[in-house]
Amino acid sequence: MNDVRRAFLGPFAHKEGPMHQWVSYQGRVPYPRPGMCPSKTFGTFSSTKDFPDDVIHFARNHPLMYNSVLPIGGRPLFLQVGANYTFTQIAADRVAAADGHYDVLFIGTDAGTVLKVISVPKGSRPSAEGLLLEELHVFEDSSAVTSMQISSKRHQLYVASRRAVAQIALHRCTAHGRACAECCLARDPYCAWDGVACTRFQPSTKRRFRRQDVRNGNPSTLCSGDFSRPALLEHKVFGVEGSSAFLECEPRSLQAHVEWTFQRAGVTAHTQVLAEERTERTARGLLLRRLRRRDSGVYLCAAVEQGFSQPLRRLSLHVLSATQAERLARAEEAAPAAPPGPKLWYRDFLQLVEPGGGGSANSLRMCRPQLAQHSLPPESRRNKGRNRRTHAPEPRAERGPRSATHW
Repeated sequence: MNDVRRAFLGPFAHKEGPMHQWVSYQGRVPYPRPGMCPSKTFGTFSSTKDFPDDVIHFARNHPLMYNSVLPIGGRPLFLQVGANYTFTQIAADRVAAADGHYDVLFIGTDAGTVLKVISVPKGSRPSAEGLLLEELHVFEDSSAVTSMQISSKRHQLYVASRRAVAQIALHRCTAHGRACAECCLARDPYCAWDGVACTRFQPSTKRRFRRQDVRNGNPSTLCSGDFSRPALLEHKVFGVEGSSAFLECEPRSLQAHVEWTFQRAGVTAHTQVLAEERTERTARGLLLRRLRRRDSGVYLCAAVEQGFSQPLRRLSLHVLSATQAERLARAEEAAPAAPPGPKLWYRDFLQLVEPGGGGSANSLRMCRPQLAQHSLPPESRRNKGRNRRTHAPEPRAERGPRSATHW
């Protein structure tokens, strides 16, 4: 409040010069000062209607103060540069984590999205920085967010527009990944690694092996020995010489950057894919222009964050010549119409990629999945008869009254 009071007691903003720039007003301010409440302590004004005309005229021409009220640290908490939307609503939640308390901000936009931002202290200074954890697309029609409300009891965020109302969970721990490093790098105060999966963090839970590091997000100290990951499957990508190919790879964390390495066929060494005229890195992958035959090989995509590298995808690129692609297109056009059933075009394609591979053990097999016919034995189809009682029930012993005494 001292900062707000200091701003209103400071100079007024004034437009000056041919460009009408906002500058500090250095002229005389009339009495009573605009912005002060009428009081008999300062003059004999019981209402704003009693103010002199010069005060009313000055207030109309100077509605703004020159000094601004800055947040703690002297800078905005979160900046989004180059976005095609504007912020419309904000809701804050105070979350208790393993290493302290954090403020989680949910920011609504006019594009129907909600940004999940966390305020993390920066060093030993009181200032903090905002980290974007998630960007959720709430409304399909991209309608603007008009209202947001947090339910701490239900752990839900209610988002409203002019046409619909949506319900979003405050924490989506399973979306951060299935490894300790992925859960730690997410830096989500709602989530922690429990030794098996990334689950919701509860301060009252007495479990010593729950791992969470929101401030630093360093998996090297918390996830030592848990870096075992299943081997990456190699996905095949085909391209034609002279055309373009797109290698898709998108990291889970919005704070990570992607690094690409390339391994040529028959070579064991990996080389880093550098930005050049024919390559372009995008948020969703790597674009290769004007493909050449020597571009064939294995491309490895890895996400790097906080000095930790994590492999994401392994793509094998096969570049075909224009002659092979044209031969394949003509063979497909000249082929007679096949009866309904699985198409065998993949054999011609493999013949071009791997000569003699049409009948090898590595060739693809395409077939329709056969529905499993579950037939019951004849005995089980018969309706079992009811097990009725045929014996006479045993006679019950006569029961005396409750008040009867034992002899």
